Amino acid sequence: MANLTMNKKVRSRVIPLDQSFSEEYAGIFHFKFWQYGEWVDVVIDDYLPTRNGKLVFMQSDSKNEFWSALFEKAYAKLHGSYESLKGGTTLEAMVDFTGGCTEMFDLNQPPKDLFNILIKAFQRCSLMGCSLEPDPGVTEARTSVGLVRGHAYSITKVVKAKIKTPRVSGEIPLVRIRNPWGNEAEWNGAWSDGSPEWRYVPDEEKENLGLNFEDDGEFWMSFKDFLKYFDQLEICNLSPDALDDENNFKWEVSSFPGAWIPGETAGGCRNHIETFASNPQYMISLEDPDEDDENNKCTVIINLMQKGRRQMRDEGLDLLTIGFCIYHLKSAPDGRCDTAFFKYNASCARSKTFINLREMSARFKLPPGAYVIIPSTFSPDQGGEFLLRVFTEKPNNGADF
Repeated sequence: MANLTMNKKVRSRVIPLDQSFSEEYAGIFHFKFWQYGEWVDVVIDDYLPTRNGKLVFMQSDSKNEFWSALFEKAYAKLHGSYESLKGGTTLEAMVDFTGGCTEMFDLNQPPKDLFNILIKAFQRCSLMGCSLEPDPGVTEARTSVGLVRGHAYSITKVVKAKIKTPRVSGEIPLVRIRNPWGNEAEWNGAWSDGSPEWRYVPDEEKENLGLNFEDDGEFWMSFKDFLKYFDQLEICNLSPDALDDENNFKWEVSSFPGAWIPGETAGGCRNHIETFASNPQYMISLEDPDEDDENNKCTVIINLMQKGRRQMRDEGLDLLTIGFCIYHLKSAPDGRCDTAFFKYNASCARSKTFINLREMSARFKLPPGAYVIIPSTFSPDQGGEFLLRVFTEKPNNGADF
């Protein structure tokens, strides 16, 4: 929610701004959430749970600001109750609020080009969050460097800042991070508010960065320290319809709704080779490599989401264990790939694991060419609906078989 406040277009789609407590007030509010490819309108009344005259759940510093509490109530209604909001993930919420595609990175084993990924994500107005591993004994334990364990932070800017020292001039990768508490609980190491490193940054560059040293929860870190102290990074890539027309950097997106039907299209993973080919199959064609890729490869993010499982818990149905494989097609097929194809061809990329999460995403670098994506459950004959989405920097010409 803190991230939402930084992107007016995204926020106004989720929280329509044409409603107030004064004009034509009827005691109801509308909010919109993205669910499996569609925007769902949720209507609530103006009653909020309180105890001793104070709000029980979400609340703002300002006592006459209620949008966050009303927004939370609408989200709870969408999922059935306030209690059902427990145990979700930042990633799930980001998707529900934006219709984007999320990725998670382990900062203890970061990809080599992570700073480039961050820069591009910032250019595309992606929502980004990060966190430290929680302390099992203490809820939101404060560390000696001012960071809070098990607490979600927003990433609000990623830059290569100009720097001038007596010996050298150049650029340094910096990341600006915000603690949603919005108070003095901030990083106190290098590049923190008022730290000596800032004297090497020209005044003009400080102005470009929007630098201030207030106790507002926002602070800068070097990319090196960011990797050292944070454990997890989450990026929510926004679809083109969430961005303004003047934004030059947009993902190309193909969406495929589908279903695993027992006995028909629920073939299970490749361990079950005799039924694997019966799974849904989707083809993408990558023609142009990324503009700045030295190896002439294309960035591809695959996002697989299973539909409606949280609401099925009452019926004893939990999340399916899902994953996907990608196969390179040496020539254009004249139909679906058959069992023989999968017996004699290895996948060129696949999800790291099969996992029982609502959704999973993975990023790949693939050479131009034609590919077939096979989403599946781990075991055969498990029924469920899903949405498969493909994000690329250049058009991917997606089609289903």
